[in-house]
Amino acid sequence: MRRQLIATGMLLIAMTGATLAQTKGKGMRLWNLTSETISGFQLSPSGKTDWGPNQCLNDKDKEVDHDERLRITGIEPGRYDAKVSYANSRQCIVRDIEIKADAVFSISDKDLKDCTK
Repeated sequence: MRRQLIATGMLLIAMTGATLAQTKGKGMRLWNLTSETISGFQLSPSGKTDWGPNQCLNDKDKEVDHDERLRITGIEPGRYDAKVSYANSRQCIVRDIEIKADAVFSISDKDLKDCTK
């Protein structure tokens, strides 16, 4: 009886882990639809300038090419402004991006504002 109880408990634990793995989403992701490779992508709550870490560091080559997606970490779903940086030292702001849990959001050239070099 004790062995059967232990076996049942182990089976339940294994099933719970498998179920969690199946329900886990892909997380929040940026889809770069700008015409250039992004080397810096920082987020701040909309209307503020409290820029977080460079999310490009989450990528294996530390850059986000055109039409590539980047996993965003360390933030909660909500509305954010983004500071977008390029290798040629150009920086632009994208305002009021809605970032949803387990969803992809995109930025394109038309979204880039207040660019400086």
